[in-house]
Amino acid sequence: MYASFSQALSRLRREKGVSQRQAAQALEVSQALLSHYENGIREPGLAFVSRACDYYQVSADYLLGRTGERTPPQTASQDQGEALLLRTADAMSVAWAELCRREPELAPLFRRLSTQLKQDLKC
Repeated sequence: MYASFSQALSRLRREKGVSQRQAAQALEVSQALLSHYENGIREPGLAFVSRACDYYQVSADYLLGRTGERTPPQTASQDQGEALLLRTADAMSVAWAELCRREPELAPLFRRLSTQLKQDLKC
């Protein structure tokens, strides 16, 4: 069984290393109300849940105790985006190879660019 909303909310705040007062201010509620949420005395509305997810950088499913995974699984659109990135990288490699064949002095520049892109994308 995953943690309840109140347990998850309290744990996330402690992990972040902030006081109830600091978290309440960031989440735009009073400290007393945050305490009630963390102790399971009151249940929040959707707007609070959304702000808490953004603040703690977790999914709503995690915060609501529906999963143990803190971030949501990749969506089909993310998969499609990654596939597009790979196709674009392949096309750029072909174009760069052709440019380097025509203009050999450009080869070191394109190698540096390629290396930097791979580091930036963590390929």
